[in-house]
Amino acid sequence: MFVLVNLKTYPCDPVAVAEAVRDVNETTDARLAVAPQAAHLERVAETGVETWAQHVDPIDYGSNTGHALAESVAEAGAVGTLINHSEQRLKLADIDGSVQAAQRADLETVVCANNPAQIGAAAALGSDAVAVEPPELIGTGTPVSQADPDVVEDAVDAAAGVDSEVSVLCGAGISTGDDVVAAGELGAEGVLLASGVAKADDPTAALEALVDPL
Repeated sequence: MFVLVNLKTYPCDPVAVAEAVRDVNETTDARLAVAPQAAHLERVAETGVETWAQHVDPIDYGSNTGHALAESVAEAGAVGTLINHSEQRLKLADIDGSVQAAQRADLETVVCANNPAQIGAAAALGSDAVAVEPPELIGTGTPVSQADPDVVEDAVDAAAGVDSEVSVLCGAGISTGDDVVAAGELGAEGVLLASGVAKADDPTAALEALVDPL
């Protein structure tokens, strides 16, 4: 089970959370990673934790002020990137371009989508994984596996119908170990989560509670 902790722009200490993710990762068979803000990528990667970017743009070297270049993200220590998170939506052509940019920089990719129909389209773009995240559930503490389990199962089927090699993750409201277990039972190979760890008073305890049932 892949557990990717997105720190978004929460006012947490990214290094402290990264160290918690790293330490808990050593005690479990699950795969844990963290996605900090771009400005924190290098410091987080230096902790030894698996580090992901929150976004890369569909650009190459050149005149692209203010954009996130995939190669720069990789040089900072990231090994993968989210693309098209619901808080950083892209047009389909730009999603495709971002996937290609990430592949050019040897970054693993997770393309996010709102629903199973979009998951099918995302899976066709050649990403390593897709993640279904109904935006109305993000940050609510109510997991999609509980609110609408059919969404997860349908997303798994949609991805498999396009490319059986694409992994499916689910997100939105994931905050407990039971949520992670339920996601796996519905066919997901991983979860995206954020506030349950990034806003926790004790990130280590929050992570341990997430992975202990696995």
